[in-house]
Amino acid sequence: MTGFARLVVLIFAWIAFVTVAAAQTPGAPHNVTAALQAETTNATPGGSVTLAFVMKPKPGWHDYWLNPADAGGPLTVEWQLPAGVTASPLQFPVPTPLLTAGFMNHVYDSDHAILTDLKIDPGIATGTVLPIKAKASWFACSDSLCLRQDAELSVQLTAGNVRTQQSAQFDQWRSELPVALDRAGRFAVTGKTLRIAVPLPAQAEIGPVHYFAATQDVLDYAAPQIARRSGDWLIVETTAGTKRADSIEGVLRIGDRRGLWVRAIPGDVPAGGQSIPVVDREGKQGGAASLAALPLLLFGALVGGLLLNIMPCVFPILGLKALALAKAGGDERAARRDALAYSAGVIVCCLLLGAAMLALRAGGQQIGWAFQLQQPIFVLFLLLLMVAVTLNLAGLFELRSFDFGHKWTASNGTPGSFATGVLAALVATPCTGPFMAAAMGAALLLPVAQALALFAVLGLGLALPFLAVAFIPALRRQLPKPGPWLNRFRHMMAIPMGLTALALLWLLWRLTGNTGLVIGLAGSIVLIGALMLRKRSAPLPLLASAAVFALLVVSGGWALPETKDAPKKSATRLIAAQPFSEAGLAVLRQQRRPVLLYFTADWCITCKVNEATAIQTEATAKAFKSANIVMMEADFTRNDPAIAGFLTRHGRSGVPLYLFYAPGEQGTILPQLLTADFLVKLGKNM
Repeated sequence: MTGFARLVVLIFAWIAFVTVAAAQTPGAPHNVTAALQAETTNATPGGSVTLAFVMKPKPGWHDYWLNPADAGGPLTVEWQLPAGVTASPLQFPVPTPLLTAGFMNHVYDSDHAILTDLKIDPGIATGTVLPIKAKASWFACSDSLCLRQDAELSVQLTAGNVRTQQSAQFDQWRSELPVALDRAGRFAVTGKTLRIAVPLPAQAEIGPVHYFAATQDVLDYAAPQIARRSGDWLIVETTAGTKRADSIEGVLRIGDRRGLWVRAIPGDVPAGGQSIPVVDREGKQGGAASLAALPLLLFGALVGGLLLNIMPCVFPILGLKALALAKAGGDERAARRDALAYSAGVIVCCLLLGAAMLALRAGGQQIGWAFQLQQPIFVLFLLLLMVAVTLNLAGLFELRSFDFGHKWTASNGTPGSFATGVLAALVATPCTGPFMAAAMGAALLLPVAQALALFAVLGLGLALPFLAVAFIPALRRQLPKPGPWLNRFRHMMAIPMGLTALALLWLLWRLTGNTGLVIGLAGSIVLIGALMLRKRSAPLPLLASAAVFALLVVSGGWALPETKDAPKKSATRLIAAQPFSEAGLAVLRQQRRPVLLYFTADWCITCKVNEATAIQTEATAKAFKSANIVMMEADFTRNDPAIAGFLTRHGRSGVPLYLFYAPGEQGTILPQLLTADFLVKLGKNM
């Protein structure tokens, strides 16, 4: 039988093996509902009619004020009005501050109405039907997801001279609009401090205050505010923004759904006075990191990516990095070209993963970082890729113009280094490390451009050591010269790659059961046979190899069953863990039981290392039993919207995450790298 015939037989044997298809049903997104109401359907010519956009956020969701602050967007309306009818600007009620991941939002998280007045021309004849249509758009957001919502709303009025009374409901909505002051306030900027003085009688009763700037960027929205009263002035002091203005307009909240519309001009702001309470923003905080500015988040992403190089997640790929460095040797141009191509691969991969995660979340799916490893078809793809890389490193096959480390030439160096960078990102990113966790959590809540910047900087941090060696001569001089040892080293690197392939086969089994295990084994065997059909002197063409690989992935993915409950974990675990549920956690806390809640996944190597060396140890088991600490495990191996939402509320987009709840206290976030001594001490301190 010829080589081509054997290849055809192998492919058809694989296709014959594929017999089962799987389907997934996406979840429906949440939103904020909107309706259009008229105070009266009788429109008096020469008069006006008040309309209300009645907004009803579902629990856990919100929409935005006219200046949303750091994220989001307000209600906007495109009118279709009959001749002789004009609409006034929208009138927004007093909002609520919402601080999430260090970013301020001006929101509404309960039912409210945004009002407008329609002016009716005096010349409109009595009895004329006036169809009012509005295309409304707004952002409906939770603490982990933002959706753009649109609706076609309408109401019908009739011109007439019938006198109508005001509606009590509309009177209530009007009372929630800020009251415009008839006197101008004053403001002054000193260095980075902005002080706004609002004229308010000393005897006026107020609650905790917060100033919402309608003028864009005149203050740092997320900066803390302090307030004081000096005679008939109320002064708010905060951090100035990036914009300087001749006048500042905004709303001073002075109580629940009560506020003042203030226009302030430059002037003297009284000094001194008595301190008064401001609105407590921490009660609204989503639990994310306290980093308050994008530059700090970018720094966190950079350092987090850098630290990934020493995390267990990236151990399997370190050999490929070392091999790429070694093959460049002391050649300055080769080393720099290799480093740039590798870095481009890492950054592009991180950007694509981040963009995919943001797009899926915008479509209503609750997913987290490393979501790709929750998908059986991607795990199958990565398994077959690792099998191919293992064979390549072992020298059992070659691809023309593409290689992971056999030799260095102008033709194959750049594609191979780029591919190595992509592979490094795919393998390294499933776990979140120190610094990186807060930045990735914030990326879920930022505008798309800023979120993608975080993902790009994360990739830059991961590639930074490689860039440093390539561009710093003193480091590059430490590289060994290429020689015969390089080929032996390359063959040795096939061992960790092969172990990684076995780990992926195990993960496929954990995701899909025995069917996935058999498909993974069969696909690997077919791929090995296809790649070794020809002798190394006549390597398999790239396009033919890619076609075989793609066919195996597509057909195998079609055959894989849906993700399901994993095979039961070993009953020999030293500490039995309760499965995670927010209701179960609430019951334990109500009983004042100490709880260690940990978020893990079978694809997270850091998680598994922590479990083996710190959590499931005899010392920890003894300490926890003595302190009566309950262990609760949240397994994120498969996509779980409840776990994804909980992680997001705690400023995380992925695992691991460790939370300790002492009796009667809020959860404390523990380090991401645990030791048995740390957990034993935790138990002894109870």
